[in-house]
Amino acid sequence: MSADRSWTVLELLRWTEQHFSAQGIENARLDAEVLLAHALGTPRLQLYVDFEKPIAQPERAVFRELVVRRARDRVPVSQLLGSREFWSLELSVTADVLSPRPETETLVEGALARLPDRDAAYRILDLGTGSGAIALALAGERPAAHVTATDISPKALQIARLNADKLLLSDRLRFLEGDLFGACPGEQFDLVVSNPPYVAERDRAELPPELVHEPEVALFGGDDGYAVVSRLVAEVSSALSPGGVFGVEVGHDQTERIAKECGEAGLEQIETLRDLARRPRVVMARKPGGQQETHL
Repeated sequence: MSADRSWTVLELLRWTEQHFSAQGIENARLDAEVLLAHALGTPRLQLYVDFEKPIAQPERAVFRELVVRRARDRVPVSQLLGSREFWSLELSVTADVLSPRPETETLVEGALARLPDRDAAYRILDLGTGSGAIALALAGERPAAHVTATDISPKALQIARLNADKLLLSDRLRFLEGDLFGACPGEQFDLVVSNPPYVAERDRAELPPELVHEPEVALFGGDDGYAVVSRLVAEVSSALSPGGVFGVEVGHDQTERIAKECGEAGLEQIETLRDLARRPRVVMARKPGGQQETHL
């Protein structure tokens, strides 16, 4: 991307798309558009109106730096922008938290379907909240609920609190630091949800290079990926009220084992939900007893 010539919006997009594709970056065109719109301070769709507009050198310099960090250093777009959309919520994102993924919305959908009363004062626990994505989505959809969000990382909790403040939901959430249920010992909830670390350490070399910029504690679940999630399943029943719901996101090749472990832990109504790519992604279950709501 020469600094000595004039570039239009369309020329920059075409060059960057080709450059990203050559580096093996998925969604090369989308990344190029998002980064250019950010550099120009304009909505992405405005780029299509301004295809022939020449871009001034100062704006090109900002864009060039973003392109270098994306292509050479493989920094995720969400970290370059400092934000990521999840469940139509704009969330601040840093290297201290996982960037929220679209597949995690499957967990939110499953939880909401099993707690269908919008006005009920459900007690909800989000374990390993990270940016607060799941907890904030649930709080927004169930305004009478009492939501607790925990994380082992104090830096992650800072980001989650910031997002709650931005979304005017701070008075609806309680943030606690601790490892799994150690953050709220003895308490029971109508819903426990989690997107725990479930990537196997032994698969580290095969992971996309972008993941090096995300916190290892939120990614890796021991050598086989089950160190945290299996412990979570084994302990969750004591934290659920009778009839309470449990939902957990795992790897697409882990759902069968986790569903079996849910049964061994005494849970029932065990179901596996698929994400938008039709991959098994979420396991939902319920503790016996209580008034069990009919879900979708």
